[in-house]
Amino acid sequence: MRIVLLGGPGSGKGTQAKKLIDRLGVPQISTGDIFRAALKEGTPMGLKAKTYMDKGDLVPDDVVIGVVEERLTKPDLDKGYMLDGFPRTLPQAQALDKILTKQSKSIDHAILVDVPDEELVARLSGRRTCRNSECGRMYHVMFNRSKKEGVCDACGSELYQRDDDSEATIRERLTVYNNQTAPLINYYDDKGLLRRVKGVGPIDEIFSSIEKILR
Repeated sequence: MRIVLLGGPGSGKGTQAKKLIDRLGVPQISTGDIFRAALKEGTPMGLKAKTYMDKGDLVPDDVVIGVVEERLTKPDLDKGYMLDGFPRTLPQAQALDKILTKQSKSIDHAILVDVPDEELVARLSGRRTCRNSECGRMYHVMFNRSKKEGVCDACGSELYQRDDDSEATIRERLTVYNNQTAPLINYYDDKGLLRRVKGVGPIDEIFSSIEKILR
């Protein structure tokens, strides 16, 4: 079974991904893992990606696609896999279909862990971090509060909101995500492959909804 997993930042997609790979017994493929492996192995596309990364530049689509194509030829994927973080854009999704067509394969499901933007903002902007770098314990003003507001339970240091957890930064990330992902959602929906799962509620209930799709 070949699955594309979609979901915004803070949607809980990563948590569901871990449960899914345990359930299905297939590898999870993320772009970060692919790049690390390609660089370590010194593959042609990995070395090409390195030239951009060393300069601090974004790796262009054609190179990202090339690195993914190299990975999809590996024998450990014969029984299927779950793609997490790829495709991110419509051109990447179209390129993925071409790669799979050459292999006489196709995507079985595109699962969207669907969470309203305002819920995502609340989840991400509520995170608080211990300012003591040796501790670094994480809290949440809604889901995992410290016993004393603004103070770490573990070491007594001040809790603070990181810059990347501010509401303004999160809304910028969501704008980028929605601009990139909305075309993907429509693309897989038009193909009859989109499976929309409500991503609000207990983790096990969300996973149960995903399992029902895969039966």
